[in-house]
Amino acid sequence: MQTIYDWVTMALFAGLITLFLHRSSQDEPGDHLWQYLPPMVGLAVANYLGNQGQDLGAIGVIALGIVYVHRILKPGQKR
Repeated sequence: MQTIYDWVTMALFAGLITLFLHRSSQDEPGDHLWQYLPPMVGLAVANYLGNQGQDLGAIGVIALGIVYVHRILKPGQKR
């Protein structure tokens, strides 16, 4: 945990895990595990890019991950 990208991606990853655990404990979970794979892989790529000094790429991938989560997983809605 040396760069800001380590901290940001870890916090977003923890949020995804929390969302998955919350939804998987429901009687009828509406999400599938594979739906969480793209943003998690994206966070890993963003962290790598950020640690390599490619700030613009890392920020772009993080933004795409956040957009994906809000459009596909819809964390504010019940499923």
